[in-house]
Amino acid sequence: MNFENTLSFAQAQDEADQLRHFRSDFLFPNHNGKDFIYLCGNSLGLQPKVAHQVLERQLNNWANYAVEGWFDGNEPWMFYHKELKKLMAPIVGALPAEVCPMNTLTVNLHLLMVSFYQPKGKRFKIIMEGGAFPSDQYAIESQVRFHGFDPKEAIIEVFPREGEEILRTDDIVAQIKDNAGEIALVLFGGINYYTGQWYDMEAITKAGHEIGAVVGWDLAHAAGNVPVKLHDWGVDFACWCSYKYQNSGPGGISGIFVHEKHFNNTGLNRFAGWWGYQESNRFKMEKGFVPEAGADGWQVSCTQVMPMALYHASLQIFERAGFIESLRSKSITLTQYLEFVINEVNINLDFEQYKIITPNNPKDRGAQLSIIAQRNGKQIFDGLMANHVLGDWREPDVIRLSPVPLYNSYEDVYMAGQVLLQVSKDVLT
Repeated sequence: MNFENTLSFAQAQDEADQLRHFRSDFLFPNHNGKDFIYLCGNSLGLQPKVAHQVLERQLNNWANYAVEGWFDGNEPWMFYHKELKKLMAPIVGALPAEVCPMNTLTVNLHLLMVSFYQPKGKRFKIIMEGGAFPSDQYAIESQVRFHGFDPKEAIIEVFPREGEEILRTDDIVAQIKDNAGEIALVLFGGINYYTGQWYDMEAITKAGHEIGAVVGWDLAHAAGNVPVKLHDWGVDFACWCSYKYQNSGPGGISGIFVHEKHFNNTGLNRFAGWWGYQESNRFKMEKGFVPEAGADGWQVSCTQVMPMALYHASLQIFERAGFIESLRSKSITLTQYLEFVINEVNINLDFEQYKIITPNNPKDRGAQLSIIAQRNGKQIFDGLMANHVLGDWREPDVIRLSPVPLYNSYEDVYMAGQVLLQVSKDVLT
């Protein structure tokens, strides 16, 4: 597509956009009577308008049924998670039995590592990307310490080459092969939170399996953003939060994936809880943990009804919109337009004030662009906020902007570019 940095072009693209009506399903933050241009879905998705309705429905169930709400009503809480499983599975390329909504992301990462990080002899190391989100770093560090290892010896971090911002797949694969006899677990984030790089999950998973390691993924920035095929790629396990691209609200319910090839593996450790017990016999209250079939067997605590209701509401919007095909197609074009607009800002400034460090190939990124501001970055970010453009800031010099295809428009992107240009001129001259 030949882009134009004009309002008329942006509006024409919006008029032709078959997904444009989904924008009206969301609430935009407002200050002094003016909506923000919201480009921060990579951190927290917008609130669906139906959120109040779904919460009220569950509150009414609580009021009308009390404890019997677990078994009575149109959506008995005992089985409510099963409604979500059917909608979650396509988003991560899984079978419904392989996914389950439960807990929060880092809790799930720990629970899954109990099962899938099993160091033995010389094979005790975990390989991950350098500069992963701190939650992943802390979780992995504490897990290796729990097993009696020194993180400096047990964790292999792969960093970009000197002078580069993103990781090369060949370098990741080479590191896996070079440490083949020592790696127990390959555990990466699907998309790096800082650079926005979408790693080649299929190639990395294959490389990990070829050396006999287990492979897991943290999909915090990938689930609901890019198309992944966890089942087909043979990924062993994964987990994700749902409050970013999947709009389930702050601290929203997490999701897990466990490949069906592990369902009957009795050699896997797990931290058991009542809700993971075999559903048909759960209320017999018997000793001796017998897990429910599939990913549900990794549940510990009972269904978190209110967070699940919010997630359910958003998942139904995804189903109507057509994830993955329709949303991914718009996401690619919308992000390309943002890239074009940022480059136009540089042209108007007569120097490269903004360097996009996110890969420019759509197969290597999702909806997020991470932009280094060469000068006065924080001041410019604050100027964007003051002019109703909301992205987010990452030290020391990165502005992250994420046009989400469910609710962002081409006009949003164009107007954000105009504000960025004006703020830059005000700050830099």
